[in-house]
Amino acid sequence: MVALALLAAGITALNVVFEFAGLQVATGAVDMSAIGVDGSDAMVLLLLDTQHHGVLIAQIFFGLWLAPLGYLAYKSGWFPRPLAVVLVVATGCYLVDVLTAFLAPDLNQLIHGFITIPCIIAEVWIAGYLLTVGVNTKKKAQAKPPVNGTFAIDEATASPVVLG
Repeated sequence: MVALALLAAGITALNVVFEFAGLQVATGAVDMSAIGVDGSDAMVLLLLDTQHHGVLIAQIFFGLWLAPLGYLAYKSGWFPRPLAVVLVVATGCYLVDVLTAFLAPDLNQLIHGFITIPCIIAEVWIAGYLLTVGVNTKKKAQAKPPVNGTFAIDEATASPVVLG
């Protein structure tokens, strides 16, 4: 699970190089006079497009990371069950979004706004839940047998009773 998140973070960090190079070419920090203005513009678009596709590849691993997180949230009982289910659904939505971006870009433009809604809900919900409620790790109090010579209050009569 952590390996998926680290892999996605590494890919995202590598993509910053392409974005930075595109900005350097666009602002004239790099001398591209040999290829002319049109060539320079094409180079900027190529570098930024490469960065965009790299983010999509990283999105695969960010999406896959949510599946084990949702499973663990479901099995542990520390989080609401609907949150765990939405996390797993978000995994599928991320993968569908990436696959349509690469295989059917026209379809992706139509569904991207809708397919990312469960992803946004899942990520905002888990972050908000952890910030506001936290993790419920308290076990239910188990009744301990009374120790000899201890006292308790009888709820029916409101009078002390000797236990044990």
